[in-house]
Amino acid sequence: MRLSPTQVQRIQVEMNAEAIPEQHAITPDLQRAFGDHTFFLDGDGLNIVEASSEDSHVGNVVKVARWADADHTTLKIQTPQPTPLQVELDREDDRGERIG
Repeated sequence: MRLSPTQVQRIQVEMNAEAIPEQHAITPDLQRAFGDHTFFLDGDGLNIVEASSEDSHVGNVVKVARWADADHTTLKIQTPQPTPLQVELDREDDRGERIG
């Protein structure tokens, strides 16, 4: 799933990960391999967020590639693996309106 800029900022903090910019040269290759998602790199590898089937306001983090080397320069594609991490997709602001 593709995320809004507000969601990306919030999720980067929640996941302790860095989003790959949509304009990055690798993004089209990632989209061909994994679909239309926002991609996040963390200490374990490459992740996407998929909407939870149980709660539309929660996303499940799924690892789609892991680092193949200790220097974190090469990724190895793996079978998508759900992680225990869930992230908030949208929330209410101080006025009770949905944001994100």
